[in-house]
This record gives sequence, structure tokens and C-alpha cells, in this order.
Amino acid sequence: MATKTAPKPTSTSRFRKRKYGKNHAYYLRQADGSEVKLDGVTTILSNGIPKPALVYWAANATSDYATDHWDELAELPLSKRNETLRKSRYAISDEAKARGTEVHDLAERIAHGEEVEVPTEIRGHVESAVKFLDEFEVEVILTETSVFHDRALYGGTFDLLLRSKLFPGRVILADWKTNRTGIYPETALQLTAYAKATHYLDAEKREQLISQLGITDTWAVWIRSDGYEVYDMECSDDTWAAFAHAAGVARSISDKEVAETWKSAPLRPRVAA
Repeated sequence: MATKTAPKPTSTSRFRKRKYGKNHAYYLRQADGSEVKLDGVTTILSNGIPKPALVYWAANATSDYATDHWDELAELPLSKRNETLRKSRYAISDEAKARGTEVHDLAERIAHGEEVEVPTEIRGHVESAVKFLDEFEVEVILTETSVFHDRALYGGTFDLLLRSKLFPGRVILADWKTNRTGIYPETALQLTAYAKATHYLDAEKREQLISQLGITDTWAVWIRSDGYEVYDMECSDDTWAAFAHAAGVARSISDKEVAETWKSAPLRPRVAA
């Protein structure tokens, strides 16, 4: 007698995360059945908070590339040489993002007790993630979990929800960070947005209240090839207000129709009669 396979549960959530290529977007179904695209937490912070350090980084990255590839650039036509230099910083950025994504993915699988094969170039980072999980005696509750706020209209995905035997009674929302320069202050706003979202999707993609998770703390875990550091990040009314301010700036800038109203028609001098 053939065994019937039970159908997979169908998500009834109003919220969905759509992946396309290396990117993704969040959508929320409204009462009338239409969908609204939500702003991503990291996009809000990227567009809503000035980052002057990135200007210097871009200049230095382009200068370093030119120095390291001087002879190769000299053989290119001028237009191609200029194009290569303009794109050089994006290649560096994409490489760092790809490394971070791979470390995140492997760290998530290790957190669930899987055995993984680790590429040599990121072995140090993954070993640091494992060391954190072991030394902090981590009990994993959730990983890679999508959240949304049904009134503030944003979505995002946090890396890790955990308990640690070193901090009994606490439920900690944590994010892995693999950048070279450490933890940026605005990470507190990112974690606050996740922790103060209204809902999350469980393993069956069912919508649940985030308040049921009992989150007490937010951590940023800086993973490097030579070790790790853990930072307890503020999650308060102040960081929530700062995130809301960043969202207001980001949305105003991205709304071209609103931005156009900030500029009048050209002013004309009065001509004496």
C-alpha cells in the first residue's frame, strides 16, 4: 500500500519575503487584498543615516586599486581605464558581502548542529563563530527569522535568537557582523527595529507575535578570522526614536514627488519700474 505524503502547510501570513538574485524585498498584504512593499531595515539605515566614512573608504579603495593594478591599467584605453577604476570599489564591496553571507550561512548551520565543510579562506571566521557558540554556551532558539512591523511598515531578517548559560533568564536577539572595522553604533538601531517589530514568521512561515519571544537583550557579535567580540547594544525608546527618524529621512529622500516640492521654481529679480 502506497504511503501518502502529507502536504506542506500553506502560509497564511500577510507577510512574505521575496528573493531575487542576490537581493530580496518584503511585502505585506492589506485588508483589501493588495500588497504594499515594505522598507527593509538595513535599507532605511543606509539611506537615512549619513556615512561620511564611506566617502573616504571609496576614495581610498579606488586609490589602492589603481596602485596595485598600475601596469594593467596602463594597457587599457582611457575610457576603459576610467570605467575599471569607477567600478573597482564595488568589486571590493561585493567580495566582502559575499564573504559575510557565506560566514553567516555556515554559522547558522553550525548553530543547528550541522557538520559543514568550510572553505579555507573563511575558516578563521567560522572557527570564531563556533568559539562564540561554545564559550557563551549558546542555546539557539531561532535563526534567519523574518520580522515586520504592520504599522511602521518595515521588514527585516535577524540572524539569531538565543539563550546563554552565562546570562540566565535572558532571551537575546543577536546579529553576526563580519566587517573589518568593527561594530557601528547604528547597529543598535538595526537590532532595535528587529526587536520592536510586531510579528515574525516561524519555521512553518506562520505569522506570530514577536512579543511572545520575550526578548530582553540585543547583541552584536563581531566575527573575525582571529577571534570574536560580543557587544551588548542598546535597545530603548531612544534607539527606537532614532530609527524612526532615520526612516523618515530615508523615505523622504526616496519619494521623488515629495523631494521635488522642496525646490521652488527659479526666482526672478524684481525689475524697477
